[in-house]
Amino acid sequence: MTQTTALISTLKHLLRKSRVTYADIADHLSMSEANVKRLFATQSFALPRLESICQLLQLELSDLFAIYEESRQRITGLSLQQEKELVGDASLLLVAVSVRNHLSFDDIIKNYNISETECIQNLAKLDRLKIIDLLPGNRIKLLIDENFSWLPNGPIEQFFNRQIQDQFLKSRFKEELNCRLFQFGLLGENSSRIMINKLKALSKEFTELHHQDLTLPLDRRYNLGLLMALRPWELEVFRPLIKP
Repeated sequence: MTQTTALISTLKHLLRKSRVTYADIADHLSMSEANVKRLFATQSFALPRLESICQLLQLELSDLFAIYEESRQRITGLSLQQEKELVGDASLLLVAVSVRNHLSFDDIIKNYNISETECIQNLAKLDRLKIIDLLPGNRIKLLIDENFSWLPNGPIEQFFNRQIQDQFLKSRFKEELNCRLFQFGLLGENSSRIMINKLKALSKEFTELHHQDLTLPLDRRYNLGLLMALRPWELEVFRPLIKP
C-alpha cells in the first residue's frame, strides 16, 4: 500500500467514524457527489481540497497526517538476537538510544565521537532491524511504537541494570538537577497499588515532557535518568532479628 493510498484510507475511516457522507462532502465543496466519488477513486486530491475536507471533520491537515502516522504498524520490541546485536556493539547501541531520543544525524556526529561513515553504517543496521527508516540525506524516521520496551531481563535490560548499579547510583545526588528520595514504611495492599499507579503516571508524564521538549535546541536539553522502584523489602541488617 502506497503512502497516498494509506492516507486516503485513514481519511475514509475518519469520515465513516464521524458519519460524514460523500453527499455531505459534495455540499461542503460545492461539487456533485459523482465528482467527489471520483476524487476518492482516483486519489487525486489537491492539498486545498484535502484541507477543506479535514475542516469538515473539524481537523487540521496536520492532524490527518498525525493520525495516519499513528496508524502505521510500528514495532513494540526486538527479538533476543536483535538485542544481542545491539548490546554487543557500543557504537551501535549509542546510535540506537540516540535515535530513540529523536536525535538527528547531525546531532549524533556533533555530540559523540562517531564519524559520519560509522554513523551511516550504524543507521543502516538499525534500518535493517526495522527500528528506523533511513531516508535520503541521512534523515531518520523512527518506527518504534510509543509503548516500545526492551525484553524483560533481556540483554539490553541486563546491560542497563549493570550500568545503574555500577554508575547511576554511585552519586551523592547533590548537584543541580539531581534529586534522590527514599521512603520506607508499612502500606496496605490498596495503598501499595495506588503508589504503583502513581509511579506509572509519573513515568508517562516523563515521556510526555520528553516529546514536548523535542523542539528545544539540543544544547538546552539534558540527558536525565529517572529511576523508580517499589517492592516489598527489608533491610538486610534487620533480617536476623525478624521472627518467622
